[in-house]
Amino acid sequence: MEKLGKLSSDIFNEIIYPNLGKRDPSVAVPPKHGVDFGVVELGDLAIIVKSDPVFVVPEYGWERSSWFAVHILASDVSVSGVPPRYLSIDLNLPPKMSKEEFRLLWTGISRECEKLGVSIVAGHTGKYEGTDYPMIGGATMLAVTTRDGYVTTEMARPGDLVIMTKGPAVEAAGILSTMFPEYLEGRFGREFAERAKNIFYLQSVVEDALTLSSVGLRTGVTSMHDATEYGVWGALHDIARASNVGIVVRKRGLFIRDDVRMIISAFSELTEIKADPFAAISEGTLIATVKPEKAPEALRKLKERGIEAGIIGEVVEREGVFMDNGESIDMPSEDPFWPMFFRTAEILRKK
Repeated sequence: MEKLGKLSSDIFNEIIYPNLGKRDPSVAVPPKHGVDFGVVELGDLAIIVKSDPVFVVPEYGWERSSWFAVHILASDVSVSGVPPRYLSIDLNLPPKMSKEEFRLLWTGISRECEKLGVSIVAGHTGKYEGTDYPMIGGATMLAVTTRDGYVTTEMARPGDLVIMTKGPAVEAAGILSTMFPEYLEGRFGREFAERAKNIFYLQSVVEDALTLSSVGLRTGVTSMHDATEYGVWGALHDIARASNVGIVVRKRGLFIRDDVRMIISAFSELTEIKADPFAAISEGTLIATVKPEKAPEALRKLKERGIEAGIIGEVVEREGVFMDNGESIDMPSEDPFWPMFFRTAEILRKK
């Protein structure tokens, strides 16, 4: 357990999964690696449940911080195909937080919840020693649907096509451009640096996922997953492992936004850290599997919403993730964003 971040599947399987309290048949989807949420089925209804840290970075600005805190949770609920509805939130505030800062954060959270149709129903708020940004609490978001009205990453089947939205490294580029705008301005000019800050608001798959759900859950879209840590490659491995299938990636179908490519390349040169954009953290990039006959409709509906998307692969019976030339795509051992971020901070602090 030396590494920071999410615990490995070995630790999960050894310690967490065998110890989940009372086993209850109403728990239809318990905690599993590669599955974004849990599901409790009660009568004809299914309740989608997701918990995450409340992640707040004051350097983002309070408006961006509150937006991000809500959308981290809302994205993981929305990949079920069901719009989020309720929020329970625990805030353990650091001693240095002022009343005005809290006001900005809380009103921002409330405002974003209102936009998404989410009601805040319970919580706890206090100020405590030993707490600090960015993890200042935890929250649980819920959604309600019918028993068969959701999808999970366990439902991909051979023959499904794989859709990617927005391209890779959206989160990596969004955070780097927000935290180090002066460096981008020096490299590409002020206009580019200002535009790049807007990549931050691509870090949500709520609209992507709910748009795809309209082509039919299980009958059209069969699974959806947010490409967070380890990026697109990690998300493909999660779906393949959860569904016990394989995925063949069509190399010609892969795409990346020009501004994201430029940002990742610039920070890679600065830090001398080689970065595969498809292995980099990308909250906001949706990976979905769809029935082939529904793929044209899915792409059309995404385009109508202004969401760039394309078919990047196909689900097959052979387990694993591969390029269409047969080359294996391994699960990344490390997300390149984190060493790049901390190395950038170290270099620019010295200048």
